[in-house]
Amino acid sequence: MLLAQGIHKVYKKGGRELRILHGIDLEIKKNETLAIVGPSGAGKSTLLHIMGGLDKPSRGRVLLDNKDLYRLSDKKRAWVRNNKIGFVFQFYHLLPEFTALENTLMPALVKGEGWRVKLGGARKKAEDLLRKFGLGERLRHRPGELSGGEQQRVAIARALINGPELLLCDEPTGNLDSGMGEEILNILFDLNRNNNMTVIIVTHDREIAKRSGRVIEMRDGMLV
Repeated sequence: MLLAQGIHKVYKKGGRELRILHGIDLEIKKNETLAIVGPSGAGKSTLLHIMGGLDKPSRGRVLLDNKDLYRLSDKKRAWVRNNKIGFVFQFYHLLPEFTALENTLMPALVKGEGWRVKLGGARKKAEDLLRKFGLGERLRHRPGELSGGEQQRVAIARALINGPELLLCDEPTGNLDSGMGEEILNILFDLNRNNNMTVIIVTHDREIAKRSGRVIEMRDGMLV
């Protein structure tokens, strides 16, 4: 489903080079769960962002369904991100002035449906997702009125609204207590089992990694 070949990432600042990734090769199979583990600074998040079309590699290529993400125009790559890939981050990135329902609908609005989404199926799908995640009574609450676990469930619903095939999760439980973290993990692995969704989780927690179908380890910008 996804193939990363010879991925290097170098940041340049003030005449200095900071080398983050050193020639990563990685193949992701359809419908698998993969955990990428390693210490802070290993390059896990950078690799995830490159695989998701968020950050261009210095060298190498990323193929999603046999299409090279970084040979696409910016507009086309943005379309792929919004329609084929869902993102779940540690810090939720919800818009504080919008309700849980409105935050969930944002990718559908970006997709080009505009405010017609109020009358279409996307609004019902957003409501159904939030109810499925136990937020039926919180549809009109803003992020500041929700707990951390509730905010992360909204973020997952937002990631799913356009029906992606691939879900990329960057430390999705890192900001939660163990009970809430377990609840979020159950949702993610259920998506793989029941919706045939490919799920990649970046984590430093090896107990989380044990639940995945495959585990790879990163250290110093390389797979080990």
